[in-house]
Amino acid sequence: MILTYKDYGQGEPLFILHGLFGSLDNWQTLAKRFAEDYHVYIVDQRNHGHSFHADEMNYQVMAEDLLALINHLGLDTINLLGHSMGGKTAMTFSMNWPERLNKLLIADIGPQQYKMHHQKILEALHHIDRIKDLDSRKKADQLMSEFIDEPGVRMFLLKNLHWKEKGQLAWRMNLPVISENMRHIVASVGTEMVHVPSLFLAGGASDYITAEDHMMIQMQFPQSEIIEMMGAGHWLHAEQPDEFYQLVTDFLSF
Repeated sequence: MILTYKDYGQGEPLFILHGLFGSLDNWQTLAKRFAEDYHVYIVDQRNHGHSFHADEMNYQVMAEDLLALINHLGLDTINLLGHSMGGKTAMTFSMNWPERLNKLLIADIGPQQYKMHHQKILEALHHIDRIKDLDSRKKADQLMSEFIDEPGVRMFLLKNLHWKEKGQLAWRMNLPVISENMRHIVASVGTEMVHVPSLFLAGGASDYITAEDHMMIQMQFPQSEIIEMMGAGHWLHAEQPDEFYQLVTDFLSF
């Protein structure tokens, strides 16, 4: 099966992979900006957005999904940008098929294992999933606020709701499989060295890439540069889109 994608522009290919609980829709605004200079492909990863649902979910199979899409499109080499979970998919792809990459860009994630830290979000999502007469996003937001204080996080998650049938909202993502595979999502992608020009963008207000992680990243990705976006959190591309756009295009252009 081939992943769902949208593409914009012409030129050298740039693929963008979203993070956990996200979709290609999160990247449309930036993708259209990048499309002034590149042929941009924004992709729904398996069990997310409009892409297929599957019981298996780990970084190896998600990287294989990406390879299948690239081959389906008849492309040889690409530039690859991934945020969070998408960044780990991108790193796994770079370890398996470095010859298919021109440049690798990773947004606020490292290759290491992370602690389980999505419990409140999963509780909120499952709570919504159990409501059989959910008929408005406003009601869903009110229910979710019992678990998640930050309006921005709730808004991001609520973009996954769709009208399953008249008067019934439901999650588009495959929530049961995502929940069952969280141990794979937070897992390390391994320690294999990658010799691809790479840019790691870290949110200065995020703890996903700390100063202590820099040496480990640069040992595994010896052609990498790490830039901290001061004041940005984990969703750095949404919080500081202009700076993010400039850093990405500067790296791709040299």
